Amino acid sequence: MTSKLNANVTVIAVHGAWADGSSWNKVSTQLISAGVKVIAAQIPMTSFSEDVLTIQQLLRAQSGPVVLAGHSYGAAVITAAGANNAKIKGLVYIAGIVPDQGEAVGQVFMRAAPHQTAPQLSPDAEGLLWVTQNDFANAIATDATPVEQALMAATQKPIAAICLGEPLKQAAWKELPSWFLIAENDRMVSPETQRFTALRAGSKVVSLPVDHCPLMSAPENVADIILEAAFA
Repeated sequence: MTSKLNANVTVIAVHGAWADGSSWNKVSTQLISAGVKVIAAQIPMTSFSEDVLTIQQLLRAQSGPVVLAGHSYGAAVITAAGANNAKIKGLVYIAGIVPDQGEAVGQVFMRAAPHQTAPQLSPDAEGLLWVTQNDFANAIATDATPVEQALMAATQKPIAAICLGEPLKQAAWKELPSWFLIAENDRMVSPETQRFTALRAGSKVVSLPVDHCPLMSAPENVADIILEAAFA
């Protein structure tokens, strides 16, 4: 990991579905040790617009440069929230779902056929999507320990199904540099889809043989990519 320090850079990290800000803890520890301020955002996942607004509010509170990092669904959120903001130095996508203008998260997610162990998602009576502990073990965090998988299941935040259908208004990657960690062993977001969207965004690509949740399985690699964006 780079040893450079720049206390003026803030990293705003955005979690994916069925997670919260604590999913970034291993990565945040690495970044804090490198002298970088980290905000692990807590998005409500009640609607895509509300998630974007949450990040825009955090951006307004920052006085210096910002790197936005998003995992999975969080990648779509930073793609929308980062548009037309001079504070942002770059975007970091981790196993990301990265729409273009007019596309919705669900369209990108379903661009390729789901892996055979991916969960069968259907909303409950309140329109929320949940996953099981087996889904964490078999599809989401296959490289995590059984205890980590159980904790992820115990602390999961559901995502409202409507979050997947709202079209993106503007894509920040069209105006900002971006980095993309492609998770080659991903069973949730197709690696082929990740490669397609990374190429479309002109991202600098790092490809690793990791699962859908490199925040848990490869935190040093994730931190190194974010630090590269911060000091670019």
